[in-house]
Amino acid sequence: MKIAFDVDVLAKQMDINRMVHQVADWGYKYIEQSPHPRINPFYKHPLFSKECEAEYKKALKETGVELSSLIGVYRWSGPTEEQRQFAVKNWKRLIEIAVELGVRVINTELSGDPNQQEICNGMWFKSMEELLPVIEREGIRIEIQSHPYDFCELNNECCDLVKSFRSDYLKYVFATAHGFFYDQGKGEMRKMLEYAGEDLSHVLFADTFNQELDCRYIVNPPWLNSRGAADVTVHQHLAMGEGDVNFEEIFAALRAMNFKDRTFKVGGESIATVSYFGFPEKMDKQAPEARERIEKELLG
Repeated sequence: MKIAFDVDVLAKQMDINRMVHQVADWGYKYIEQSPHPRINPFYKHPLFSKECEAEYKKALKETGVELSSLIGVYRWSGPTEEQRQFAVKNWKRLIEIAVELGVRVINTELSGDPNQQEICNGMWFKSMEELLPVIEREGIRIEIQSHPYDFCELNNECCDLVKSFRSDYLKYVFATAHGFFYDQGKGEMRKMLEYAGEDLSHVLFADTFNQELDCRYIVNPPWLNSRGAADVTVHQHLAMGEGDVNFEEIFAALRAMNFKDRTFKVGGESIATVSYFGFPEKMDKQAPEARERIEKELLG
C-alpha cells in the first residue's frame, strides 16, 4: 500500500519544487497530484510545459519522492455534448502526461450535474466508450469516486457504475470526507467499504461534519439548508478527529479487507491518500500525524 499526500493545499501557496520538498520533509514517499494550474487544471485542457516537467522531475529525483497518482477532473458527463467532447480531449492528454511521468493511476470524479442525472449518466457512458480503449492501451488504472454535487453522490450507485464494466482498468475510490453524502447521512462506513469490495483500490482520508444533522452547517438563505443536494452541498476536508467521521470503524474495515496488501493487475498497489485542505496553517503538524496514524492503523 502506498501512503500519499494530496498536494492541493500546497500548490496554492508554493512552487512545484518547494511543494515536493515539503511533502518529503513530512515523511511521505508518494504524492497524489491533484489539479494544478500548471499541470492539470480543473475542467480545462492539461498544460505541463517542458519547463514544468523538468522542474517536477528534478524535485522528485532530489527528494526520492514518487508520484502515486494524478487527479483529473473534467466534465466527461456533460451535460452538454460540447463539454463532453472537450473533456474527452482533456482526458487523452492527461493520460499522455501520466505515461510520460510513469504514473499508472488516475483518480477522478464523474463531474456531472445532479439536476440532470439522466443526461449525465448517458454522457458518461458515451465518454467511457471512447476512452476505455485508450486507457487499456496505455495500461492506466482509472479510479472513480462519487462526489457531493454530482449526478451520482451515493456510494453503492457509483460502485455499481464501476463494477458494470467488469474491467481491471476501472476501480473505485472511497473518500471519507464524502461519506455522509454516500449514504445520505447514515455514516455506515463499514457497509459502504464492504459494498465496494474487491474494486476498492484507493481511500482518501479526511474528516468532515454530517451535513444531514441540524446546524452542523448553516447556509444562507436559510431555506437552502433543507432543499437538498440539487441546490447546495457542503463538506470539508479536516484532520481526522475534527469532524463526525468514524475512523475507528473505517480502519477496522480496511484491516478486515486486508486493504494494505491489495495489488491490482493494473496500477499495482492500493493507495491511501491524506486529503487535508481546510487549514494550511496547521499542516506542518497535521500532515505528519495523518501519515503516522495510517501507518499505525494499517501497517501495524
